[in-house]
Amino acid sequence: MVRQSAASPGVQTSLGDLGTPLAATTFVVLDLETTGTSATNARITEVGAVKVRGGEVLDELSTLVDPGVLIPASITLLTGITQSMVATAPPIEDVLPKVLAFLDADPDTALVAHNAPFDTGFLKAACERQGLEWPGYPVVDTLRLARALLPRGEVRNHKLGTLAAFYGAPTTPNHRALDDARATVSVLHGLIERLGPMGVTSLEELRAVNKPPSRAQIAKRHLAEDLPEEPGVYVFTDASGAGLYVGKSNNLRRRVRSYFTAAENRRRIREMAGLVEGVTPIVCATELEASVRELRLIAERKPPFNRRSRNPERVSWVKLTTDAYPRLSVVRAVRDDGAPYIGPYTSAKDAERAKEALLHVVPLRQCTHTPTVGRGRGRGRAAPPAPGAAGGGGWAEPCVLAQLGRCGAPCDGTESLQDYTAHADAAAEAMTGDPARIVAAHTERIAELAADLRYEEAAGHRDRLAAFLAGARRAQRLSALSAVPHLVAARRTDTGWETSVVRHGRLAASAVLRPGTDPAAFLASLVATAERVPAGHGPSPRALPGESELILHWLTDPATRLVEIEGEWTCPLRGAEAHSELTHWAHGRAAPAQ
Repeated sequence: MVRQSAASPGVQTSLGDLGTPLAATTFVVLDLETTGTSATNARITEVGAVKVRGGEVLDELSTLVDPGVLIPASITLLTGITQSMVATAPPIEDVLPKVLAFLDADPDTALVAHNAPFDTGFLKAACERQGLEWPGYPVVDTLRLARALLPRGEVRNHKLGTLAAFYGAPTTPNHRALDDARATVSVLHGLIERLGPMGVTSLEELRAVNKPPSRAQIAKRHLAEDLPEEPGVYVFTDASGAGLYVGKSNNLRRRVRSYFTAAENRRRIREMAGLVEGVTPIVCATELEASVRELRLIAERKPPFNRRSRNPERVSWVKLTTDAYPRLSVVRAVRDDGAPYIGPYTSAKDAERAKEALLHVVPLRQCTHTPTVGRGRGRGRAAPPAPGAAGGGGWAEPCVLAQLGRCGAPCDGTESLQDYTAHADAAAEAMTGDPARIVAAHTERIAELAADLRYEEAAGHRDRLAAFLAGARRAQRLSALSAVPHLVAARRTDTGWETSVVRHGRLAASAVLRPGTDPAAFLASLVATAERVPAGHGPSPRALPGESELILHWLTDPATRLVEIEGEWTCPLRGAEAHSELTHWAHGRAAPAQ
């Protein structure tokens, strides 16, 4: 059985953050004895495990293991396990499946150990040697918890023997696996009992504990008492009513309460606890609505304790200008000028990389001068400006880029307007349609550089290509959705069908079709009351790009069903989406399933 581990400590959980109550969690408390401290070189000699839930012992497992290697005398002196004791014991290939089965007996199992990285390291190494996949069990480390909760003034150290005596464990640890596991059970229960008054009630909160809550956190815990246990968005406010932090949750009361417990370890959030005077809940009908509302509120209010999504206007786009001799420009906003755009990019450096990727293939001018079309050296060619005109004395000679073949040099009439227009059309096609020409040129160059062992240069081309494809893919997907004037889609959940109305890339309405409700009447009412959204220009004219991307993610989920649509929702057949594997390869991650 493969499990997903719980949320990492210090990271705000998502909408599905109800957590597993501690009373419903099955803890498998494990201890190993080994031939040494290295999971690579040493081997397991004994396994002991105790299964507990709700404070009661459910089962125990204990077995010696033939390590297949000699046990050092120092280990025998420490544990009392001799070579003769393990001579008739089963080997690890027989013991390991039993241990995994013991752990997998309950779907809400958490693995507990004192100094857990040691024990889990040996089990993972054993699984790897046996060709087995290590399940991602949630792990609770009683050593880490004890260091967070018990100061040195209260206990002299955090060794298992010291903690077992401190909590009055009936079993004294003696470096034998089962006895040490039994002692760890007592330590675990003692630590959980201490965490109760601190508001820690779920496994996820238990795993996130790094230190006790501050006085400010404890004093503000009452702010969560009257909040609804429903999905939505919450806004922490100060004494003047100004927003401090915005978040979302499937259970507003539970999530807000977690900010004032020992499970909240982020320093800036602990600082915020001293400023919070109120919490404003906004109940939302669907998960998508909550995500969109959170994004809009953060962008609108710019709360100081939110780190992401605060400044969506601080993005960059790569634009192909619309003058007679177009050039590529990195801009901060999309205008109603009919120009092709790709992006947005949160990093101006990535926008420059995307621009460079295009210029490597398409010889567009890079100067900011405006060539004039006149008689010059031939009809339809660009004539150089008069001396002293804008541009610093005219363009009597082509620039270095033109001499290198990197620019069509419209300034001195090297290419006709028709020839230069062909370059601009190629760039526009790569940005809004098929980028195959850009991809082919860069991949060929990357292969050449790699063959010559010029890996840094190859990496530069890779990064530029990835930046270009990422911006083109994003713009093409956003443009396709924003072109749809009206779309209704639904996804089935435990409470009914979450239904959303999307207009020009903006969430216009969202509600849940409950069992027993007339679908036709529900749909008619939802559509009639949805926000009116006019058409606009650019990839995301009527919504933040982040909002449209949230909607796209929801719409492309296999569980989502289209109910009705006006117009067409299509992306280019051979667009940047077809090259997603290159984008993800550049960032060292797998491409999403298409």
